[in-house]
Amino acid sequence: MVGPLATYAEPHSYDLCEEHALRLTVPKGWEVVRYEGEFALPDRSVDDLTALAEAVREAGRSDLPVESSDFSVGGGRRGHLRALPDPRDE
Repeated sequence: MVGPLATYAEPHSYDLCEEHALRLTVPKGWEVVRYEGEFALPDRSVDDLTALAEAVREAGRSDLPVESSDFSVGGGRRGHLRALPDPRDE
């Protein structure tokens, strides 16, 4: 089903932008059902704007402590990604 964005977590579903939703294909034997109704744009509220402003302020704060991660190498499968030190710190 291709339609409006889900309002709750729905297993085996994807929230896609319009461009990708229009190009969606499925395996042979499957069928795509496209919602043909009008998509109502959500009303923006003052709460949304306030939450956005607070998130931007929080991200821009320089007085927040930087958490240092203690990465320990455990047993098991070795990953293909590596964390490299910042050359400016040397």
